[in-house]
Order: sequence, then structure tokens, then C-alpha cells
Amino acid sequence: MQFVTLNNGLKMPQLGFGVWQVEDEQAVPAVLKAINTGYRSIDTAAVYKNERGVGKAIKECGVPREELFITTKVWNSEQGYEKTLKAFDESLEKLGLDYVDLYLIHWPLPEENNYVDTYKALEKLYADGRVKAIGVCNFEIEHLQRLLDECEVKPVLNQIECHPYLAQNEIKAFCKKHDIFVEAWSPLMQGGEVLNHETVKTIAEAHGKTPAQAVLRWHLQNDSIVIPKSVTPSRIEENFNVFDFELTTKEMEQINALDCGERKGPHPNELYMK
Repeated sequence: MQFVTLNNGLKMPQLGFGVWQVEDEQAVPAVLKAINTGYRSIDTAAVYKNERGVGKAIKECGVPREELFITTKVWNSEQGYEKTLKAFDESLEKLGLDYVDLYLIHWPLPEENNYVDTYKALEKLYADGRVKAIGVCNFEIEHLQRLLDECEVKPVLNQIECHPYLAQNEIKAFCKKHDIFVEAWSPLMQGGEVLNHETVKTIAEAHGKTPAQAVLRWHLQNDSIVIPKSVTPSRIEENFNVFDFELTTKEMEQINALDCGERKGPHPNELYMK
């Protein structure tokens, strides 16, 4: 495992395990398999409705709590200062934990204009020692800039959709300038067409690896944190085995060239409260 050091000094595994769209009962065997494989970072969220399953796996895994890095997120309907504090208590209870390592705002919802107050609730949780680090998801540059201007604690990371077809170079450059890590969700484009692209397949074959492993390696070498999701035991292992090879500069450039701005999820400025 490789680790990154966040801007508050906390160390975080660069490769983690995501549980989006994993049913609560499915989360227990999936997370146990991931931890047994070697993953130490688990990424969940209130809206995934699997925090109890994740918590059960943490309890059963036999790995000391301090060796695990647990992330969860406040959902859109719970934004606002007081509601966020309450939502955090609920997440902590479901996880069965005394603290989480990282707490994130799930979406900025700029039309609601609540994300600064929500972030100030995260700052309180951080000051109280109930979270080790705080950050955001799906924030555009203008949303990040507001937090930098109006809040005290710099986000440690911005979790955004990122894969070879959506490289997010502008946001990455802004985050790097401000010592904020980028964490990629949907890093494999949900198993989409990027894994069937001839360039990716050719690069993977050159290293005796799968296309998914080549893409995950591209993320790691771009200094992104990455959280692939799978419930298939063989895929969970496959996604973990990405530390024994390195892409060349030319191969990195070839994958960089696939960027075409194609998203699997909504643009953050086009996601509204239902």
C-alpha cells in the first residue's frame, strides 16, 4: 500500500475500497474481503444505506480500528449546520464507531447555498476530535474557493468523478495549488467503455495486467486517491494488485489523451434537491 499525507498531517491510503450501490447485507462480506485482501481505507456515505453493514465488517475484521481509515458523507437533505451535526451522530451510531477518519459533504448544491454552513459544522466536528479530517465531494473550483475564503479549515480532499475520459485537469491543478488532494470516484468509469479502449488494452497487455489495473495505476501516478468498488472477490483482489508495476511517461501521456469530458454522473452545478 502507498499512503499520502493530507494537508493536516494525517496519513491516508492512496487506494481505498468504495461501497456505492452495495446493499447493507452485501457490505459485510465485501468489506471483510477487502480488508483481508489488504485494503485499509473504506469509503461509504449516509445515502448508500450501508453504514451498518460497513460497521459490522469493521467490528468483525480483527484489524485494530486505528489501522483503518473510514470515510462517510453527509447527504444533501441533511445540509445546514444543525442538521449536519445530527446526521453525523446518526452515521456514527450506524457505523458503531467513536470517530471517523474523514467526513465529507456529498454535493455542493449551489442553488441551495447551504454548503458553507454545512462545512462549518464539519469544522466543529473536527475541532471536537470526532473526525480526523474533513473535506468535500463534487465541488467545482468556485465552491472550493468560497470555502477557502470563508472557512477556517482547508478541505483535505475533493472527491470527484474522475477517469481517463474525464481527467478533471483544471480542478486537479487548482487542488494541487492549494494542497488539496483529488480523490476519484467512478475511477474505472463504472466498468464502462474506457476499459475496452484499444489504447488502455494495449498498455495493460504490455505489463501483463488488466485494463482496470492499468487505469488504476494511471490514477495513482497522477497523485490521485482512488476508491474502486466491487463485490466480486476476484475483482476486489485485482483492483488491489496495482503496486508492482509502473506506467511509462509515454503510456501516461497516451491515457491522458483519452480525456473527452464524458461524465457518468451529473455535473455538480446541475444536481438539485429533489
